[in-house]
Amino acid sequence: MVKTLDLDPNQGRFIKENSPTTIVVGRIPLDQLDLTVDPLPLAREAASALLEYALEGTRYRYFDAWEAYNEPVADTVEKMQRLADFEAERTRLLGEQGVRSVIGNFAAGHPPLELWQYFVPALDAVRQYDGYLGVHEYSAPIMQWGFGALQSTAGVDEGDEGWLTLRYRKSYRYHLGPLGYGTMPLLITECGVDGTVQPRPGPADAMGWQDFEMFWLSNGLRSDIPGVYMDQLIWYDSELQKDDYVKGSAIFSAGGSPGRESYELIGRALELLTQYMHVHPPK
Repeated sequence: MVKTLDLDPNQGRFIKENSPTTIVVGRIPLDQLDLTVDPLPLAREAASALLEYALEGTRYRYFDAWEAYNEPVADTVEKMQRLADFEAERTRLLGEQGVRSVIGNFAAGHPPLELWQYFVPALDAVRQYDGYLGVHEYSAPIMQWGFGALQSTAGVDEGDEGWLTLRYRKSYRYHLGPLGYGTMPLLITECGVDGTVQPRPGPADAMGWQDFEMFWLSNGLRSDIPGVYMDQLIWYDSELQKDDYVKGSAIFSAGGSPGRESYELIGRALELLTQYMHVHPPK
């Protein structure tokens, strides 16, 4: 999949012409969602803004689904209920115009697992209108931190699950599945190494994967830093492909915003990723 804030339909057309099965997700800039107020007027405003882009010209031909707010913080029952009502109404309004939604788009480590039960209205709506659930999965100093036995607490082993990357398995197995949403199509709408995830080992001020070069070297990883990152992405991809409901993931980032250069894939990392995708095409 590809997620972009660059809504030029030429970009979408280029992607679809070269990779017809790639899922293209669009997001427009929106202010932070206020989950302390009535969510329905906010949903109508967001849907109106999204439809203006989604239905303009030929863009609808190339964009498969649309996000709303990025990484909403729904950390209480009341906030999760308002977010669910927001996403349900937005999904309905877009769906009636033939436009699909990606709901949630929660930050890494979110939402609190016990709050999934309050997100049911949004899950029902996105199922009705053939959309997707979206989550972000980052970790650091490597993508495997918080997975399996790589835990902050010695002696703890989470098996084939994680608290940051592969956290979605906990959501599906113990919460969404029992609620009847165990096959809900999932998009990992952002993933990679992100040092803002805490607590974690490594330099306190590190952000993207490039900032962990010296830490990786000091811990015995080889000097090919893009290759080390590619190894982590390959591991993550191999895990995602074990779960049929995962329909795609988007690595952050390529051609990103100023100040995020340490996350950039452009260069040797992108060359390695391209080689990997040629040899291991999406299923």
